[in-house]
Amino acid sequence: MRLTDQLAAGEGDFTTFELVGKEWDLVPGAYPPRPGTGTEWYTRTLPYPQGGRFLEIGCGAGVTAVWAALHGCSEVVATDITESAVRSTERNTARHGVRERVRVVRSDVFDALDPAERFDTVFWNCSVFEAPEDFEYTRDVEWAIFDRGYQALGRYLATARDRLVPGGRALVTFNTLGDIGRLHELAAGAGVSLRRLAASPPRRLADNDVTFMILEILPEPS
Repeated sequence: MRLTDQLAAGEGDFTTFELVGKEWDLVPGAYPPRPGTGTEWYTRTLPYPQGGRFLEIGCGAGVTAVWAALHGCSEVVATDITESAVRSTERNTARHGVRERVRVVRSDVFDALDPAERFDTVFWNCSVFEAPEDFEYTRDVEWAIFDRGYQALGRYLATARDRLVPGGRALVTFNTLGDIGRLHELAAGAGVSLRRLAASPPRRLADNDVTFMILEILPEPS
């Protein structure tokens, strides 16, 4: 079985999974994060804005968004392009008692958000596999894994900083399964630079040694 097929496996009826010491709901079609994958490490490692507003793009089952609300963020907005992810996140905000502080929105990156909204931290655990530009999505879970021509990533890099309050931080993840050279090309084309904030020790994922990274999006030096 190919790596991408293994990552996409796990669809089924309403079910639950365990991650970061908690139990979570998963609606059929949503990406099933597993121990040892990026969601676990990113969620525990991110620098959350204490008392601030946190925006997560591509929230999946809502693990990171809920964790942010439980660990000091006063308000969280969680978006995803798929209905199954939105429903999973809504269920998990209720399960963990943070429904009042987490707003869940179905959105393609920033498209469905009020253009005037600003946040202390904007974060995306992005889809690292670049798919051909004519790739057809047939399952919700594929949106969490593939990005056609890295189009969504390019849009995020170009506009994430526009969503910040003064002094805010725009963050993106990546790992060594993706095309890191292309990532930096996209950043340069968007007029930004990337600074590594944290990197995991190599982890074994589906017979691959993978390093996960959190990167900060900064203005390109003049």
